[in-house]
Amino acid sequence: MNETFVGVGPLSVADVVSVARHGARVTLTHEALGEIAQSRKVVENLANDVVPHYGVSTGFGALATRHIPLELRAQLQRSLVRSHAAGSGAEVEREVVRALMLLRLSTLATGRTGVRPDTAQAYADLLNAGITPVVHEYGSLGCSGDLAPLAHCALAVMGEGQVRDAKGDLMSAADALAAAGLSPVTLHEKEGLALINGTDGMLGQLVMAAHDLQMLLRTADIAAAMSVEGQLGTDAVFAADLQALRPHPGQGSSAANLTALLKGSEIVASHRGPECTRVQDAYSLRCTPQVHGAARDTLAHAETVASRELASAIDNPVVTPDGRVESNGNFHGAPVACVLDFLAISVADVASVSERRTDRFLDVARNHGLNAFLADDPGVDSGHMIAQYTQAGIVSELKRLAAPASVDSIPSSAMQEDHVSMGWAAARKLRRAIDGLTRVVAVEILTAARALDLRGPLAPAPATAAVLAGLRRDVEGPGTDRYLAPEIEAAVQFVATGGALAAAESVTGPLD
Repeated sequence: MNETFVGVGPLSVADVVSVARHGARVTLTHEALGEIAQSRKVVENLANDVVPHYGVSTGFGALATRHIPLELRAQLQRSLVRSHAAGSGAEVEREVVRALMLLRLSTLATGRTGVRPDTAQAYADLLNAGITPVVHEYGSLGCSGDLAPLAHCALAVMGEGQVRDAKGDLMSAADALAAAGLSPVTLHEKEGLALINGTDGMLGQLVMAAHDLQMLLRTADIAAAMSVEGQLGTDAVFAADLQALRPHPGQGSSAANLTALLKGSEIVASHRGPECTRVQDAYSLRCTPQVHGAARDTLAHAETVASRELASAIDNPVVTPDGRVESNGNFHGAPVACVLDFLAISVADVASVSERRTDRFLDVARNHGLNAFLADDPGVDSGHMIAQYTQAGIVSELKRLAAPASVDSIPSSAMQEDHVSMGWAAARKLRRAIDGLTRVVAVEILTAARALDLRGPLAPAPATAAVLAGLRRDVEGPGTDRYLAPEIEAAVQFVATGGALAAAESVTGPLD
């Protein structure tokens, strides 16, 4: 099993994906343990001070004016976690919870939070044991960070609440810890606050979304190339010198991909001569680099924000390197929330243009000689008519999901937290949107593949032919109507697992 070292510096996207999705083990570095121990001394000194210090010897939020005596401070930390573990709704996915816990551990490892080394180690132990706290869909406003989701994780470390064990069985945290040979943690001054004040939930989902979109946007280029080819479109508009006239990086990369994917196509070559009377292709074909490129540039911006957030130490109050304990507003999720929403807009746009390309295949007025709906016997057979309905239904939802969450705010905590980011909500809808885009692109590939078969005996480009062959391992070629849902699902898995991208790149080499 892979191992991820958590130190004072930032984790990488690969680190997050490896732990969240693939169960990589987590190890705190010696440097991190040293920094944690050093900052803990600062907190312990303040705990004995007669002057109240926020988060150490006071209440929280709107209750921050109350000084808490020494004998009540363990109860203060327990009460904080218990009261904030107030989520509701469906369980959040295991990978999201693991990413959230890893990223909180990464912040603890910076030594800026003031927790004890044993408390940080408890998070690593939970991850390594495969114990996943039950976190619910609703509860986070994205300020102060993802309080409720993080509190459910802290509750599990305390030996309370519900978890899933490594096999996925639901049980009490106390039983799961005991079965794994772990002991519950009794939280000391400042620790409860340090475990719940962070943007880790929304950040973990942003990191995984960006990782997925890197693959998915390349696959969308593949689908588009198959559609251009199957609809007797031209690759001339993707020429590098034409793209250079509008030098957006993403546009240039998408156009280069399309050129590489269509190289050597007998279908494209068959209508390249002067006998072709078509002046130009429809926007959904011709403007693919512009639409896909805009999404790529949006993703690049989102990745920049994610990299900065991965390098952040978010807590309130925070222990500074020179030993001060200071309140701050770094837990506000606005930077992350905005790019989560921005990505949802781009996802909806890429899906929308994909659906439009698919629809062109089904209309005899626009598909250049193919049967209506690509049906074997139109009228008796319906072909891919309803597959496009499925796409349209998803695209309609993606447009709704593109409405930004980050522009909303509902004041909370007796108006102390009077402006919130709603970043968790932005992250949740982006996850759903990415699943929708995967399905829309899969239906385009499924439909374009049928069209390419019907263009025989002309051969498609070697790259698109490789994708077609990969799909045909699980989905039969053209014929009379069959039960279509399993074929759509097979295409979805072909896209989601990276199979379509791998097939194309076996010919082209790595796409941009």
